[in-house]
Amino acid sequence: MLTVAVLISGTGSNLRALLDAAADPGFPARVVVVGADREADGFAHAEHFGVPTVLVPFREFETREQWGAELRAQIDVWTPDLVVLSGLMRLLPADLVDAWAPALINTHPAYLPEFPGAHGVRDALAAGVTETGASVIIVDSGVDSGPILAQERVPVLPGDTEHSLHERIKPVERRLLIEVVRAVATGEIDLARASSDAVASDPSSS
Repeated sequence: MLTVAVLISGTGSNLRALLDAAADPGFPARVVVVGADREADGFAHAEHFGVPTVLVPFREFETREQWGAELRAQIDVWTPDLVVLSGLMRLLPADLVDAWAPALINTHPAYLPEFPGAHGVRDALAAGVTETGASVIIVDSGVDSGPILAQERVPVLPGDTEHSLHERIKPVERRLLIEVVRAVATGEIDLARASSDAVASDPSSS
């Protein structure tokens, strides 16, 4: 059984979808802890499913590195096999990424490498594209630049706003996240291999 830690900052809609999936006895993963960098509404989902929560407020630390060290200490107590960033609106310090990767994944509301960063939906609309998407990646030291594990296109419709487009992307993100977690649990996705293959295929790594 794959054990999963989920890190959130807000409402935790992806977290809820994963918890719902994991409630099925046939699902090969379970969420063992939910952490946040601030008081998060998504903690209510964890509490509903009886999952422990960890709060490590970013503002209580002088540096990102100190915050990251405490977050790592709090999460590593649960020895998760996989850490999922689910709407965590905080960049992890590099040493924490190095400690958890490649068993550290994130969702993004764009078809990477298109429109990385915090405003992927807004940027897609501003670019006037006819389609964007959703992606699940391994987190690395860059901005949404890690190896892609799954992605799917989502059309941009006439009259779309940032809100309406994002609302159509979210269900795709949730489904892809659940599929990836399942595939990691069953061995269909080997995170270490996916990470090393990405490095080997990157010309800048040679």
